[in-house]
Amino acid sequence: MTTLLLLQLAVILIAARACGWVLKYFGQPPVIGEMTAGLLLGPVVFGAMLPDMHAALFPAASLPPLSALATVGLVLFMFIIGAELRSVEGTRSQVRAASLVGVLGISLPLALGLAISPWLYPRFAPEGLGFWPFALFIAAAMSVTAFPVLARILKDRNLTQTRAGRLALSAAIIDDGFVWIFLALVLTIGGAHRGPGVGMVAAGAVALVAVAFLVLKPLYAWILKRGCDADGAPTRGTLIAILIGLVCCAAFAEAISLHAVFGAFVFGVCLPRDNRLLHHLAKAFEPVSMLLLMPIVFALAGLNTTSEAFVGAGLGAFGLILLVAIAGKMIGGTLGARLSGYDWRDSLSVGSLINARGLMELVVLKIGLDAGLIGQELFTLMFGMTLVTTVMTSPLLSLWNRRTTDADALEHKRAH
Repeated sequence: MTTLLLLQLAVILIAARACGWVLKYFGQPPVIGEMTAGLLLGPVVFGAMLPDMHAALFPAASLPPLSALATVGLVLFMFIIGAELRSVEGTRSQVRAASLVGVLGISLPLALGLAISPWLYPRFAPEGLGFWPFALFIAAAMSVTAFPVLARILKDRNLTQTRAGRLALSAAIIDDGFVWIFLALVLTIGGAHRGPGVGMVAAGAVALVAVAFLVLKPLYAWILKRGCDADGAPTRGTLIAILIGLVCCAAFAEAISLHAVFGAFVFGVCLPRDNRLLHHLAKAFEPVSMLLLMPIVFALAGLNTTSEAFVGAGLGAFGLILLVAIAGKMIGGTLGARLSGYDWRDSLSVGSLINARGLMELVVLKIGLDAGLIGQELFTLMFGMTLVTTVMTSPLLSLWNRRTTDADALEHKRAH
């Protein structure tokens, strides 16, 4: 079994690297290649083309170790995301614009997700699941913006300091904060059908947040003040203390029928806001998380897909999901920026940027699948939506900038 696990890891890493290398030439960030590799390794592509080889490489009995590694990767990743989360900064008008884009970029996709849920529920809801946990999860999944992917796209295109880039990043912070709070509520409601009951899950969630901010926050502020050097780098003992707090919060969240990543996220948020510390934490944890463990997350996501999702009415459902996902984010983000006084190019760029879902969406979908809020068919359709909405971001940015450049050139020519 150990030999098979190591072989699986080798195949996953090679596929992720190869897809990332190919898609780099199409202006896509590495995470898109890793997501694509995950889909290719699943039953939809690899399993359909070489079923015997796929069954030998990824037998069902070998998946629990991969799942455990994927959970560790998600816990580390969401810890860093929580630690990176900052309050929206800037002038009053910039904060107001970010708030408007964030609110519209959440509320419209959320409303559209609720609107299509009655049509999706009869076919795609897991047996025994009530309508509202299903519908609320769909709404949450439609509202996600991929803060890490968005930041990477802006950095690769030198747009981080532009008006549109700063606005999109600020709005993404608002989106992420809201979505994780909302998702916690959905998991609290959804947890009732697995045993603990809404009251127990809600009480556990409140206890987790209370302990994190009333006990762990001052405790770790004290530890970090004494356990970091002049450059802000934590000592070995301090890193171990951080890991202990992280896994304890993740384990408690899992125990109360929330997902482990929620505990990791809360622990990350409660740490002191120190850019030097964040730099060293990212340096310590991101190589293992992003280079080794996250490709496993994508591969496991791909292994949870099914080709049956696209049979019959599945194609129509995929088209509807894609339309709603794109329209909600694009219209909400563009309208919010436009109402805040931004020109059409910047407004459309903001709408395109917050439409990128990337890794954050897959994390949310994996949580929903693990919690029994969606099944494999809907997971597959939403995986496809995630890939499409993320891939289209860079081409759309190029389109809006090219149109503006062409319009400026034409105006200049007319003036002369």
